[in-house]
Amino acid sequence: MNLDAAMAAAIVQSERVKGRTYPNPPVGAVILDSDGEIAGVGATAPTGGPHAEVVALRRAGERAAGGTAVVTLEPCNHFGRTPPCVDALIDAGVAAVAFAVADPNPAAAGGAARLAAAGVRVSAGVVADAVTGGPLREWLHKQRTGKPHVTWKFAASVDGRSAAADGTSQWITSEASRADVHRRRAAADAIVAGTGTVFADDPALTARLPDGSLADHQPLRVVVGMREISPDATVLNDDSRTMVIRTRDPHEVIQALTDRTDVLVEGGPTLAGAFLRAGAIDRILAYVAPILLGGPVTAVDDVGVSSITQAHRWRFDGMQAIGPDVLLSLVPN
Repeated sequence: MNLDAAMAAAIVQSERVKGRTYPNPPVGAVILDSDGEIAGVGATAPTGGPHAEVVALRRAGERAAGGTAVVTLEPCNHFGRTPPCVDALIDAGVAAVAFAVADPNPAAAGGAARLAAAGVRVSAGVVADAVTGGPLREWLHKQRTGKPHVTWKFAASVDGRSAAADGTSQWITSEASRADVHRRRAAADAIVAGTGTVFADDPALTARLPDGSLADHQPLRVVVGMREISPDATVLNDDSRTMVIRTRDPHEVIQALTDRTDVLVEGGPTLAGAFLRAGAIDRILAYVAPILLGGPVTAVDDVGVSSITQAHRWRFDGMQAIGPDVLLSLVPN
């Protein structure tokens, strides 16, 4: 197996643990034996547990000696809740280590240099774009800015409507798109919605499996706005924890969530407009269905644009067909 294919397998491992590793990043690792065959795979365990490299090494056993470790993030070089991963790799006798992204945390960095000094061949930047734009996107943003990464997720018709003229919106997108949303919710740290959405739709804001049962990991539910919501609102049930923030200021919401990494904004057009005007959105995920609705109910309200010259400029960083729908991923220009 070549390094690119092994890194793709490591990315799959890291995706499986997103949302469950904070404050550690969701790292994936693959150990190739000396013949280039997969000997062990692993991903970061929940807080206090072993890192991805250690999990993969344990599964590889003696086959790790003389082999190659392929990791989505540079192996750590510091004592935290667990010993340095570079020690485990050196002790296992691996001949080479390949990683995608250098560790931006000064306290943990230096793993590559330490490995090289021990005689281990080191390759950096392997399939880096797929990792920085994939499983480590939110964690790397948090390391750079100190703030959670905020994604606005919405579903709309091809003409940009989030509901029909009578307000009905179930279901604009397909079952496949809805399943993808729940998968992303299960990997997120928090979901934000406004009181208007709570009053209008009484959403649960939970992550569910295809059979309708609750996913193992549930994000924090965050309700934003000045109005009191009913104590009987579904968002206040026992399916997950809920935070109610009495504000209309997106920056206050983000400040209240600084201990989180991956935040989804799923509120209606008013909340979305407020976050966009505040420059508080780091990514847009638009699920677009091949239907036309017309009418007044748009996906977003006022974003502070009165002229085309003031338009918010974004660029596509991903497009994907999901069932009959299209998922568009956009980041600021």
